[in-house]
This record gives sequence, structure tokens and C-alpha cells, in this order.
Amino acid sequence: MSTEQAESLRQIHDAIPHRAPMLLVDEIVTQEADSIVCRKTFRADEFFVQGHYPDHPIVPGVILTECGAQTGAILLSKKVSADDGVPVLTKLENVRFKNMVHPGQTVEMHVRLDDQVSNAYYMTAQIKCEGKTAARFSFVCSLAPAKK
Repeated sequence: MSTEQAESLRQIHDAIPHRAPMLLVDEIVTQEADSIVCRKTFRADEFFVQGHYPDHPIVPGVILTECGAQTGAILLSKKVSADDGVPVLTKLENVRFKNMVHPGQTVEMHVRLDDQVSNAYYMTAQIKCEGKTAARFSFVCSLAPAKK
């Protein structure tokens, strides 16, 4: 692992509580106040592709949505403190899967914060693979009380 990759992983670990095997973000590409782009490269040995499907492995759509939600949580980590709570996915809307993603491919997760109402954060995600949209959806993360 390069120094740059190790630093990106440290930033991700500092931002969200997810860890392997459920950490689905490899690196932060860019981050602004209300938007973020992250990447994830899927390996053939990931647990969720082992039986999905044995002769034609495909990354499950629910995993792509989790990639987007984790990216959104990283974005929110700059807006809320750990004392405010932990962002949890509370709603998915308008989910569309456009192209399949296979082991060995890298996706870019583009997430934008659209609105905030109280402790609910409304976001839009576009998951791209090889320049094409693989998934697109809107979602809401709300702050759950931080574990003391």
C-alpha cells in the first residue's frame, strides 16, 4: 500500500465507523462542502460476489447503494461531530441500476448533499463504472445517537 493510499484509508477510518469486510470505500478522490467523489475497486474474493453468480460474478445492487451511503457518511463527517451522532441510512428513493459491475472493476461514487432538515440529510448518488452510470439514487441519512 502506497503512502497516499494509507493516508486516504486513515481519512476514511477517521470519518466513518465501517471496517472490513463492510468498508466499501477505498479512497477519497475529491471533497467539497456539499459534494464528494470516492472510489472502490471490487476484488474477486469479496464475500458478496462468491455466490452472486458463480459463473458470472456481479456486484449486487445493494452493495452499490451501500457504497454511495458510505460516501455520503464521509461527506457528513465534515458537517457533524461524533458527539452529534452516527449517520445511518434511513431512506432510499428512485433507485435505478443501469449497468452491471463485475469483480476487477472500479466504481466512482459521486454524492451531493441536497438538503438538511433537522438531523436528516438528503443526498443524491451516482455510481459510475468505466464512465457509465451503474446506479443512481436519492437517499437520506439521519443521525443516530452516538454509542457512549
